[in-house]
Amino acid sequence: MTDGKPLDGKLALVTGASKGIGAATAKALAAAGAHVVLVARDVKALEEVEDAIHAIGGSSTIAPLDLTEPESIGRLATAVSGRWDALDILVLSAAYLPSLTPVTQIDAKQLNRAFNLNVLATQALLAAFDPMLKRAKSARIVGLTSSVGAAPRAYWSAYGSSKAAFDNILSCYAQEVEKLADIRVAIVDPGATRTTMRARAYPGEDPATVKPPEAVADRLVSLLQSDFPTGHRERIDS
Repeated sequence: MTDGKPLDGKLALVTGASKGIGAATAKALAAAGAHVVLVARDVKALEEVEDAIHAIGGSSTIAPLDLTEPESIGRLATAVSGRWDALDILVLSAAYLPSLTPVTQIDAKQLNRAFNLNVLATQALLAAFDPMLKRAKSARIVGLTSSVGAAPRAYWSAYGSSKAAFDNILSCYAQEVEKLADIRVAIVDPGATRTTMRARAYPGEDPATVKPPEAVADRLVSLLQSDFPTGHRERIDS
């Protein structure tokens, strides 16, 4: 550890790293000294995040891919494990928000994409990186959830049900590895945050009335440096 760089020497992987909370968290992790693997589909946006990281003296590697494509996560894990031995931090930020509709009008294609990215990709990431996480001295996983996963809300059923499954998978994994390795899992609801997804869900909202992604990122990086109990859950309200 170097002065001002508490995560120096750590390897972090952040999904959804091209924008919003994922991008802000990736930058904050890099500022704290971690080398960050940036995962998202948008190459140009990833390069902009990487440029911002390099501008503050941080280091990162971009990994452009669609997490819902067959074999993509396996290829990612092979590439990362070929360069590094252990994965210290995994931040699961990527998510897809289907249109807000009554249950009877859910679009099947959108529901399928939500479960592919929010649920199936989560399980695949945990399975693929489990060996690297277990080789870390003290691995930390944070998954970003939503209040509608635990508290159903009218018109949010497609997204909420995918997040309920997301929470369940992470919680089960936390219990399964608790006595096998020092891997701690936290599920965090970022609350109202100024993101593209938020703007889609609340098109009439003034963005200035909700907190910026950087506020969430600061809390996540603080949490990732702590010895929180595995299975920890919290909501970031301010």
